[in-house]
Amino acid sequence: MKHRLAVVVMGVSGSGKSTVAAGIAEALGLHFIDGDGLHPPENVARMRAGTPLRDEDRWPWLDRIGAGLADAAQWPEGVAIACSALKRAYRDRIRSAAPGVRFVFLDGAAELIGARMAGRVGHYMPAALLQSQLQTLEPPGADEADALRLGIELPVEAVIAVALRSLEIERPRA
Repeated sequence: MKHRLAVVVMGVSGSGKSTVAAGIAEALGLHFIDGDGLHPPENVARMRAGTPLRDEDRWPWLDRIGAGLADAAQWPEGVAIACSALKRAYRDRIRSAAPGVRFVFLDGAAELIGARMAGRVGHYMPAALLQSQLQTLEPPGADEADALRLGIELPVEAVIAVALRSLEIERPRA
């Protein structure tokens, strides 16, 4: 039996989190959760209005993310969640709820991400909030051994393939 895997695909809005997390989940037989769907309605309203979220807005959302990652009864094979996890404190909160979680950080130039956001249809996160997310972002440090940093310049299939190789290599076998 495989070891249960919990993965957060993180980065600023527009970096490809949902697409990459869904690809990882499909390839590894994990459940996929788009963390945007776990935001309380007040957070969605704030973002839709172009108002950046504050830490106090994010804590309940991050607790839902952590609970989803840790829910082995509901998803025994594991779960991949798309979640910005912009600050180390946010990742630490997730880690405390779901020990052993892995992070895949999607990193790219602001211009590329902005262009992607401008081309999105039907998403509540306006491109105007990208700068606020970039200012909030604390990339995983060298001491965060559970985090893999991937550039998003490659085609999405290649980004997913690199993530899969890393997750499978580091996934303990039972």
